[in-house]
Amino acid sequence: MTLSPPRDKSMPHIPVMVEEVLSYLNINPAGIYVDGTVGAGGHTIQILNQLNGEGSLIGFDRDHEALAIAKKTIPISSRVSLNCASYHTLPDFLEKHGSNLVNGILLDLGLSSMQLDDEKRGFSFSKKGLLDMRFDQNSDRGASTIINHSSEQELADIMYHFGEERLSRRIAKSIVKQRPIADVEGLFEAIRTATPPQNRNKTLARVFQAFRIAVNGELEKLDHFLSSFIDTLAIGGRIVIMSYHSLEDRRVKHIFRALKQDGRLNVLNKKPVMAQQDEMDTNPRARSAKLRAAERIK
Repeated sequence: MTLSPPRDKSMPHIPVMVEEVLSYLNINPAGIYVDGTVGAGGHTIQILNQLNGEGSLIGFDRDHEALAIAKKTIPISSRVSLNCASYHTLPDFLEKHGSNLVNGILLDLGLSSMQLDDEKRGFSFSKKGLLDMRFDQNSDRGASTIINHSSEQELADIMYHFGEERLSRRIAKSIVKQRPIADVEGLFEAIRTATPPQNRNKTLARVFQAFRIAVNGELEKLDHFLSSFIDTLAIGGRIVIMSYHSLEDRRVKHIFRALKQDGRLNVLNKKPVMAQQDEMDTNPRARSAKLRAAERIK
């Protein structure tokens, strides 16, 4: 039976570059595949539809709300395993379960539409709500903790290193002056009073990105995964990673290049693949996506 993507009108989500993902994965119907960022299950379902009765899929996501939505559509069976955990734990998972090497891995590192649209999560500066930003809602440190308890220098460093924000010091000073800050509107106001109106939305996006990365340890987890994924791929196995900002894309590019120089990886696209214009028009989330793919050869 061919599965259909989840259709929850209250939390719409359209997976990005599905055709390109499936093409680069070059799926073996009897293979073992990993979706490291299941979300609502859009890509997961498309991969499952390519597998036969011998193929299997392992899925990871830190967001238990997203997994709950995915499980409404994705049938859990002996060949499908959905886990509320980070993708960087894949090597430990395979060792624990005595699994073989996998034939393909997909990471879609971006936020889902349903996360951005959920006001209580605090991911978007255009929504009202508390400053949370946690993927794993069982973790004990949300954005408000960082924003209200970090020093001015620590705040500036977070925004500069994780958001590449040039006005990080000025914004940090404004945040400290206006603390305590409990909600999105409070952080928005601290940024507004410290920055010029030109391109303010881009500044807001960079600052919110920076605090989200800090809350979730996103770059540390990506670095951990990139240092170990090659040993989980079978020879001929492929990895596809979609990133949404330069901090992620540079890391993927550099590790692929290093593994290519070591003779272990064949990089399948010299430049990142971007979504087609018609997809960007219908799915704004696709505009910033960059896809890189590679195949293990040794």
